Amino acid sequence: MSAQQNGKIKGTITTSDGELAAGVNIILKNSKYWTVSDENGNFEFNRVKPNTYTLQVSLAGYETSESEIIVAESETASVNLQLKVSNKELKEVVVNSKKSILSKKTDYVARMPLTNLENPQVYSVIQKELLMEQVAVDIKSAVQNSPGVVSISYPSGGVGVIFRGFSTGINARNGMETVSGRSSVDLGNVERIEIMKGPSGTLFGSSVSSFGGVVNLVTKKPFETTAAEVSYTTGSFNLNRLTADVNTPLNKEKTVLFRVNMAVNREKSFLDYGFNNTLLFAPTLTYKASDKLTFNIDAELYNVNNTRRTYNTYAATSGITNPNDLKIDYKKSMFHDDNDAKSSATKVFAQAEYEISDNWKSTTVFSYVGEDVERSYQSYAVWSSPTQVARRVGLWGPIYNNYTNIQENLNGQFSTGSIKHKFLAGVNYRLYSSNFSGGTTFTLDNIDITTPFAPIRRKAVDAGLVLTSSPVADQKTFSAYACDVVNFTDRFSAMLSLRLDNFERAKVGTVEGYSQTALSPKLGLVYEVVKDQVSVFGNYMNGFQNMQPVTQPDATQLIVDPVYAVQYEGGVKAEAFNKKLSGSVSYYNITIDNATRTDLNGYTFQDAKQVSKGLDFELMATPVKGLSLVAGYAYNDNKIVRASQAANIDGNKATGAPENVVNFWTTYTFQNKLKGLGIGAGANYVDKNYFTADNTFYMPSYTVYNATVYYEKPSWRLGLKFNNLTNKKYWDFWGSSQAPTNILANLTIKF
Repeated sequence: MSAQQNGKIKGTITTSDGELAAGVNIILKNSKYWTVSDENGNFEFNRVKPNTYTLQVSLAGYETSESEIIVAESETASVNLQLKVSNKELKEVVVNSKKSILSKKTDYVARMPLTNLENPQVYSVIQKELLMEQVAVDIKSAVQNSPGVVSISYPSGGVGVIFRGFSTGINARNGMETVSGRSSVDLGNVERIEIMKGPSGTLFGSSVSSFGGVVNLVTKKPFETTAAEVSYTTGSFNLNRLTADVNTPLNKEKTVLFRVNMAVNREKSFLDYGFNNTLLFAPTLTYKASDKLTFNIDAELYNVNNTRRTYNTYAATSGITNPNDLKIDYKKSMFHDDNDAKSSATKVFAQAEYEISDNWKSTTVFSYVGEDVERSYQSYAVWSSPTQVARRVGLWGPIYNNYTNIQENLNGQFSTGSIKHKFLAGVNYRLYSSNFSGGTTFTLDNIDITTPFAPIRRKAVDAGLVLTSSPVADQKTFSAYACDVVNFTDRFSAMLSLRLDNFERAKVGTVEGYSQTALSPKLGLVYEVVKDQVSVFGNYMNGFQNMQPVTQPDATQLIVDPVYAVQYEGGVKAEAFNKKLSGSVSYYNITIDNATRTDLNGYTFQDAKQVSKGLDFELMATPVKGLSLVAGYAYNDNKIVRASQAANIDGNKATGAPENVVNFWTTYTFQNKLKGLGIGAGANYVDKNYFTADNTFYMPSYTVYNATVYYEKPSWRLGLKFNNLTNKKYWDFWGSSQAPTNILANLTIKF
């Protein structure tokens, strides 16, 4: 029989909790064929003689299973198998089922199952296993494991990031819109963090993405075995943090699965005043209604009571160039912690996934996010010299922001002749409603901080507040998008994507509403130089922001187009040495050539230009058993090419855009003697970045060193983390001083 008449067997193996199973032994009984599944759970047998075979799969801790498979002439037999945990090994398997920190498997980045090497976009995935190594207790320290990403704390109490020269919030959760601008994020329900680089408006829209990219949080999902984990972390500044993760099937058929994550956090600030108390409750339910239909429902209820960091500004005549010039003590607060904030976030996500056929799938998603601010006292310091400051306070709240999204996605695979297609089509309807009230910001006093002073109390603030309320216009957005990944060969593919957004803002008060339509394309090419190991790629990506009409000084109205950012990028990705190395390097150019500017007479024009270009490098490796490395470098040159005549900033660096950013982390776990003992160390470097567009005031560069030591057994783990070993004084973009040397101790028990 000729080779051309032989067939193939291809398949994917998953564990009982839905994870891809690597290192599984696969044997065709009574034949010469055997193999081992790769990191993505895939395996393949080529040139198999037509016959009926018994396929045997085995992995330590799981039941050995057998299934019959028929191989026909010149055809490929496909099989998907799920391992079942043996009762004998159940506990150990649950404890040790860790995902590799190198894994970049995701269905959210492209909204379809593309591998990293197939995707013409650069992205990072930060697994919870890496965060556990680092005893990460907040989102700010977690995101800095991605090249070029720098965390920021908003004066409103939320968190965000800067990368590729632009800032963005934590705006996506399981691929849908979320918000964290006033309530922040807790890591207690986070499985992994996905950071997509570059304008991503085509698939995510303007409300989720910035011109720098998208940050997507993937939450923890239920699985088929019973397991529980309790973790307690204590440390400097009176930190006490307790988390619990409980998972169980609710019926013996394991078609109804339930998981709940909880986190309680209590801590003081390293400043002499300030605190942060939070509570998270996150239940999740999966219901397998049939072999084809699965429902997933999850929620997050997050309550926050804390103090906001002071927002510092600097008079042009102050002589101050950076926070190091200030004569105030690094740990001193000018405001008492009874000027607090109280907010809550409610997040609900419901998904119905239906397999129409072997090649087509429908996914219907509902998402609701509500962020409510009961009160938010926010403090401001206006510096007129290194020693003279005006203290101001404002009250924000009650405020609510509600975001509702309904989305339908259709994913499929088909062929046109020898060309294969992976196809996505989707629609999204978004409704935003809000209400705003609060007390106007006012100055309480001017002080010389070199002389004794008392912190401002809330009673004094309340006496001077004038309460106001402002109506907020509702927003509606209808979006339609499509993406076709065309595989011309098994190595060469093209991605063709397009999104249409129709944005409507209602009339509010005397301000007229407006409607705007944006069209956002995305194109990409990928060629695998070494099959399944090295690929080269290029992309054209587009992001946009809707802009309301502008009333000019002569009472005429300027209809403003959406502001577009266009990126061109090219680079190389690698997943080599049997998945022990994952890396990428790319060069990008992001141009905004229709930004708005205002001239000396107050007239607005839409002809300003900004160019952000740079280099991203990422390397993750597990070269030998027990050793892991995570490293990244990003160079960014973000300049205002053309701006307002009045501003006189042509050629200046954009604000919040550090030129060089470096991240590094490595750990080693002993394998023989002292097995389970591990050590780790790392560093983060952030270049100086300008706070003002005239480039006169900046945040200094800094390098922070961290280290860890831990001891891990199958049912428990003890870890110590040492942060900011050199006691470096440094500030984020908004001028918030960061914590000095501190220690965390963590105990985790698994059941």
